[in-house]
Amino acid sequence: MSQAVATPALPLAPARERIVLWLLALTQFTVIMDFMVMMPLAPQLMRAFDITPAAVSGAVSAYAWCAGISGLLASMYIDRFDRKRLLLTMFALFTVSNLACAVAPNFHVLVLSRAFAGLTGGVLASIIMAIIGDLIPAERRGAATGIVMTSFSLAAVAGVPTGVMLAAHYGWAAPFYLLVVFSLLIWAGAWRVLPALDSHLARRVPLAQVLPELLALYRVPGHQKAFLLSGVNMLTGMLVIPFISPVLVNNIGVQPAEITFVYLAGGVATLFSARRIGRWSDKAGPQFVYRAVALFSLLPIMFMTHMPQIPLWGVMLFFPFFMMALSGRNIPLQALMTTVPPPARRGAFLSTNSAIQSMGNGVGALLGGLLLQTEAGGHISGYGQNGWLAVGLTLFSVVWIGRVGASVVPAPLAAKA
Repeated sequence: MSQAVATPALPLAPARERIVLWLLALTQFTVIMDFMVMMPLAPQLMRAFDITPAAVSGAVSAYAWCAGISGLLASMYIDRFDRKRLLLTMFALFTVSNLACAVAPNFHVLVLSRAFAGLTGGVLASIIMAIIGDLIPAERRGAATGIVMTSFSLAAVAGVPTGVMLAAHYGWAAPFYLLVVFSLLIWAGAWRVLPALDSHLARRVPLAQVLPELLALYRVPGHQKAFLLSGVNMLTGMLVIPFISPVLVNNIGVQPAEITFVYLAGGVATLFSARRIGRWSDKAGPQFVYRAVALFSLLPIMFMTHMPQIPLWGVMLFFPFFMMALSGRNIPLQALMTTVPPPARRGAFLSTNSAIQSMGNGVGALLGGLLLQTEAGGHISGYGQNGWLAVGLTLFSVVWIGRVGASVVPAPLAAKA
């Protein structure tokens, strides 16, 4: 057992806690915007680099796969460092990755830069959730997760529409320059406001036992069930989400610049729904709320993937329901995941979970792209197949979540924790 001296994890004052949570939300905002902005930029990237929707989904997959790999590697060291220092280090590297995307001279370099972004951004999500698990009592983690998940709404309301608008006027690289500026400002705020987060270090596993402990983490049945749920949940969304913009532009006739208004409408709705779903999760339980929101999501998924010819205002009226449903089911799921591992292994578990979610993103984007075909005239076919597959996987997750809960930790792990 390490003899490192650790600062006790004292409860934060309510005002300081809110500031910390919103800083974490802003950090997550940059990661989500970085990931999301590639999707509405798809039509511009297809024209700029003369590529297909499958190639764009390949770039999305490169990010997701590298995020998964980095998350798996991070599970070996994430509990060995002060979480604040680790967050700031990875956030700085993430900022560099966005600068690399902005200056990429061709699509091959852009894909490599997206891979670097995945390697750095993939670790940040697990660090953020580990910080929530360290600072916030279990009975309030749903609400705290709802605040942090507001980052999805902020990205959809402010980040992605602004990025798309800038791209329409100044080129596809403009959103990545914007992300660099955002990241530098948020990094400075996190450096000043976040407390030292090293209370877990006194219980950290000796270095020689890291790999055996990590393998033991994977062998816990409760962990395996949680990992499967996370992977399937993310795969489901990525069968549909990366292809929304190309389908709206090529099939429905929405102009690339008008995609801004579609995402803005959806983002405004989720800005109000995220925190309410988080509080609902605390009151009714994350399993119940996940089931309710996931079942509701079936209708928006089917309409999105089988959308008839409708005007822009019709798309804008529908899209908020899609965004609220697809983002809303992640809130109770993330809150549930913080209850699965013991505190001393929370970072490693959540890092592994984040890696599996990223791999689910990668598999979903890759599989979804393979199921689509671009016909003469640019019309994209096969999107309906993606919808039916997403519906089937959603129904599986609704049933499977009943098997996920607090794990029974094996005796050796519990003793070392």
